[in-house]
Amino acid sequence: MKQLPDYPWDQMVPFATQARQHADGIVDLSIGSPVDATPDVVQRALRSATDAHAYPQTVGTPALQRAIIAWYARRRGVDGLQPQNVLPTIGSKELVALMPFMLGLGEGDTIVHPRAAYPTYAIGAAIAGATAVASDDPAEWPESTKLIWLNSPGNPDGRVLPVEALRAAVARARELDAVIVSDECYAELGWDAPWNTEPIPSILDPRVIEGDRRNVVAIYSLSKQSNMAGYRAAFAAGCSGVLERLLTVRKHAGLMLPAPLQAAMIAALGDDQHVALQKEHYRARRETLRPALEQAGFHIDRSEAGLYLWATEGRPAWESIGRLAARGILAGPGPFYGDVYPEHVRFSLTATDERIAAAAARLHS
Repeated sequence: MKQLPDYPWDQMVPFATQARQHADGIVDLSIGSPVDATPDVVQRALRSATDAHAYPQTVGTPALQRAIIAWYARRRGVDGLQPQNVLPTIGSKELVALMPFMLGLGEGDTIVHPRAAYPTYAIGAAIAGATAVASDDPAEWPESTKLIWLNSPGNPDGRVLPVEALRAAVARARELDAVIVSDECYAELGWDAPWNTEPIPSILDPRVIEGDRRNVVAIYSLSKQSNMAGYRAAFAAGCSGVLERLLTVRKHAGLMLPAPLQAAMIAALGDDQHVALQKEHYRARRETLRPALEQAGFHIDRSEAGLYLWATEGRPAWESIGRLAARGILAGPGPFYGDVYPEHVRFSLTATDERIAAAAARLHS
């Protein structure tokens, strides 16, 4: 394992301290942790499943497998999945961090991830002793590439990869004989055209893979769509060979999702109404925050989907972070998401309506 960097968010402590000194308190837009209640349908399912005296199945119960398969068909346009094509996980972050290790990658292997990227992709490479390369262009991916991470919609930039881009990425992965994994946990949150009316495509979409799931995997989390971040409820779907390798390691390591949480996942996956309601909460917050940021001098880049606004004042990100903290607002520095974005700041929509309104008022002042 390569030397891991210090946890980047520790650098935010002095800015958070300054923001808390505001007379009306801090508005924390730095982290995408849901603030709204977990839906009643999920809470009821959890309560009813608390008699969990036996060890749960690492592969998931048959009922959970069926729920994941049905959800992919109904919400993502992905048909034909079988139980061997799905696997529940203890949140998606542990899967991202441990997948290179579980696939047996190491020194001499390259792991590709987006240029604007959730930092755990690179951390997973470091844990396995592999080399991380940031690139959005399949033509740049080196011959040593063994694992490719896509993220659509992206964190932090909200970028959506259309079918054509996904097809090109899969084609290049096949040339390299590499595993390609798409992190799609914001897929229910499309905002700008065409994603305000069209479903955001999955890498498992038949228009992308044309019936061949070999070495292709999608991962999804219920944290965002269902306010279940504290449940650590996620799953992978796709290539049965890749998932069998992950399953074997997870069995040996005891990485199994607790039985009550599996029941809660089934309830969440079977109810679309709460997802639509939550999306409207985020839409309202976005429509309050975005114009306030633009009037304050920020330019919004991408951000066509997802839980964030990716913005820049055209100055170093840390200067923007300091200026915001002086107004009692905490945001995420672009450098946390890659060296190529030194002037960007990420604003999360995961704050209450009242706190979003407070941020807008402070930006107007």
